[in-house]
Amino acid sequence: MKIVVLNHKMNLNYEEIKKYIKALENYKDKVVIMPSSIYAGKFIDNNYKTGLQNIYCEDKGMFTGEISPMQAKSLGIKYVLIGHSERRNIFKEDDELINKKVKSALKNNLKVILCIGDNLNENINEALLKQITNDLKYINEDVIIAYEPVYAIGTGQVPSVQDIEKRITYIKSLVNTKVLYGGSINSNNIKELNKISNLDGYLIGSSSLDIEEVIKILEVVV
Repeated sequence: MKIVVLNHKMNLNYEEIKKYIKALENYKDKVVIMPSSIYAGKFIDNNYKTGLQNIYCEDKGMFTGEISPMQAKSLGIKYVLIGHSERRNIFKEDDELINKKVKSALKNNLKVILCIGDNLNENINEALLKQITNDLKYINEDVIIAYEPVYAIGTGQVPSVQDIEKRITYIKSLVNTKVLYGGSINSNNIKELNKISNLDGYLIGSSSLDIEEVIKILEVVV
């Protein structure tokens, strides 16, 4: 079964979260929810597979505002997203920090979803090779890769199925792991995306906020 990760980013208020949990009740075994961290406990209490959108690289200490892998594990978190382009671009996280985060998360037995991607006017293979090499330096454990072309996130600009398949094939030639696709996934393009034979799942952003969209996507994927 394909992995479907729903990344809420910094969206939804508490009342909306309660409605969301109830509305997806019959689909909870088909998704991994990545809500804002303050809502993670609500999803765990309702038996959803739950992940965090970000994590720090230390188990404890004077790091105001951060969440440690140890804390996440103790709450019942199963997955963690590391290296999303918004973390790289907005919060200036570099490959060295991302590498530390991956190591710390794995040490605490969290399932890591590492985000990598390319920008327009960039050599795609070189960009992906650099990120994979640096982000997974000295790491032998299994890590799920999420390939997200940066220009496709929230823009509606989705690469062709053929181009995505080439990228997935290239990534899998570098590291033997499951690879997800992310970037402007919706109910209109999911049937076409689902034709990609070597794709192991999806990382869904904006569409994850709309319950009807989520259900339409899941009906195609699973």
